[in-house]
Amino acid sequence: MTDAITHGGAGARDVGAERDAGEAPVGADTEERDRGGDRAGAGDVGGTRPGDGDGIRTFRFPVDLSLGGVGLQIGPMGSERTWHAEAPLHRVHRIDFHVVMLFADGPVRHMVDFAEYEAAAGDVLWVRPGQVHRFSRTDEYRGTVLTMQPGFLPRATVEATGLYRYDLPPLLHPDEARREALKAALAQLRREYEDTDTLPLSLHTAVLRHSLTAFLLRLAHLAASSAEATRRQADTTFTLFRDAVEKGFTTNHSVSAYADALGYSRRTLVRAVRAATGETPKGFIDKRVVLEAKRLLAHTGLPIGRVGAAVGFPDAANFSKFFHLHTGQSPVAFRAELR
Repeated sequence: MTDAITHGGAGARDVGAERDAGEAPVGADTEERDRGGDRAGAGDVGGTRPGDGDGIRTFRFPVDLSLGGVGLQIGPMGSERTWHAEAPLHRVHRIDFHVVMLFADGPVRHMVDFAEYEAAAGDVLWVRPGQVHRFSRTDEYRGTVLTMQPGFLPRATVEATGLYRYDLPPLLHPDEARREALKAALAQLRREYEDTDTLPLSLHTAVLRHSLTAFLLRLAHLAASSAEATRRQADTTFTLFRDAVEKGFTTNHSVSAYADALGYSRRTLVRAVRAATGETPKGFIDKRVVLEAKRLLAHTGLPIGRVGAAVGFPDAANFSKFFHLHTGQSPVAFRAELR
């Protein structure tokens, strides 16, 4: 990687052990830097942000490692450097700057805000200021990495490029056309960054800002498009799941069985159902079973055992336990209350 970044970090197995309940989003000081321009001096390089009280270190943009001391750095990924000598990147930490990684190889596992992401060749990972993240200890990071200090771009550009859209996914999967456009824009930015002799520093910095803006506008459009595509996919996935449950809930209560039948992973199904309803697929299934059981108990004279069998519980005792767990009443008590 560039001088400011290296690979290193553990997998998902120890995320919880290092997580602290005091996780917080990017603070007001970051936003103030965006409004007022670059205010962090060389004395802040690689240090922790004052006031960190949640046990997770925050590292500042390493100005001394960037060419000409500008608030930007771009170069190949590698394993020789780090944000700072005291920053073990395989442990959970924060940064107060943007990191954009365009991968040339994969898979690479990277944790962002306690969620594990797996990037493949051609994917882009965008970590924003204040986000907690951690590098993989075992995976090789290959490709190009861009780091950018908050305040390097004017406020209008910050808004136009959605630099602080924390609702957007950090991992992006551009198609071939968008990937090539991003690579070309990033290559142009790198050429401008490394050309420190042609222009005076003020003009050099201005050109960098324009080139960076062009790249970020493409990236922001990709991020917004990906979020919309994910939402549409989630809507479609949930609709198919809902219809499948409606047809099969009387005999099938298994989330894995529904996922297999629909051709989705269990994780994809969980995300789609949670996004649509706020509950798990199992909770959705159970709620439908309980509703049908209540209807049968209220509107038919079927024995309790027959009601249970009608909603997928051949054993009456198991049905009674299930019903009581979800309603706080026995089937007999529920029916008696309505009559």
